[in-house]
Amino acid sequence: MNPYPAPIRNLVKLMSRLPGIGEKSAMRLVMHMLDMPAEQVEELGRRIAEINSRIQLCSVCCNITESQPCEICASPRRDRSIVCVVETPGDLMAVEASGGYTGVYHVLHGVLSPVDGVGPDKLRVRELLDRAASGEIREVIVATNPTAQGEATASYLMDRLKDLEIAVSRIGFGVPVGGDLKFSDALSLRRSLEGRHRISH
Repeated sequence: MNPYPAPIRNLVKLMSRLPGIGEKSAMRLVMHMLDMPAEQVEELGRRIAEINSRIQLCSVCCNITESQPCEICASPRRDRSIVCVVETPGDLMAVEASGGYTGVYHVLHGVLSPVDGVGPDKLRVRELLDRAASGEIREVIVATNPTAQGEATASYLMDRLKDLEIAVSRIGFGVPVGGDLKFSDALSLRRSLEGRHRISH
C-alpha cells in the first residue's frame, strides 16, 4: 500500500517518465516542491505550461523558437547560403556556443533508426531538401553526431543531396567518435567545423 496521497503519487508517476528521472529522483523533486513557497510552485507550473503554448518550430530551420522565423534565421548577420544540419536543438546550441559558425541551421529532430521505426518521414528531411532545392543555398554541412545512427543519417542525406548544384560537406572529427555534440567543448566543435571535408561538387 502506497502511503503517499494521490496528488503526490500522480506527480511522481508523471515526472518519472522524463529522461534520466527515475521514481526515486522524481520523489525527491516532489518532496522538495512541497517545501517550496506556493508562489514558486505556481510559477513552475506556469513555465511548464508555456512550453506548449509559446514554443513552436521555426518555419525555416525547424529549431525551437518563440517567434517566426527564429532569431538566427532572421538575423541579417548570418550567411543564409550555408546550412549546418544537426540532430537536435541541443546540438544547434552547442555549435553556436563554439563561436566558429556564422551560417544558418536545419534541425532534423532525430536520426534514422529503423530498429526504432524512425524513417526519413519522421524527421525534418523534406524541409531540408526543399530548402536545398530553392537555389539560395551553396553549401550544406552535415553535422550529425558520429554515432552509428548519426553516420547512417549523414549517408542518407548526402545521397539525397548529391544531385543538387550545391556543395555538401561532413563535419570534421574534432568531435570524438561515439560522442554527442551538446557535450563537446567549444574548441573541439570549432575544429570540427573548420575541418569539415567536401563530399560533392
